[in-house]
Amino acid sequence: MTQATARHILVKSKEACEDLKTKIEGGADFGDMAKEHSECPSGKDGGSLGSFGPGQMVPEFDTVVFNEEVGAVHGPVQTSFGYHLIEITSRS
Repeated sequence: MTQATARHILVKSKEACEDLKTKIEGGADFGDMAKEHSECPSGKDGGSLGSFGPGQMVPEFDTVVFNEEVGAVHGPVQTSFGYHLIEITSRS
């Protein structure tokens, strides 16, 4: 079965998500931004979600993690939780 590891930053607004993405693309560290801004408990771990398989996350999240480019920052991705930036760190 396919497995992936990813980290994310969860915020309430699309604008906040886009602002963080711009900062990360400009050189800010993803993990530091997660610690400072993420509303998910994973933020304290730099946004790390560990390893998971298809169907373990909400569908919008799964679609990105199991189909998009590894190593890139994707988003904003809207879910029922808010807006996410997602960095896929590995997929096998």
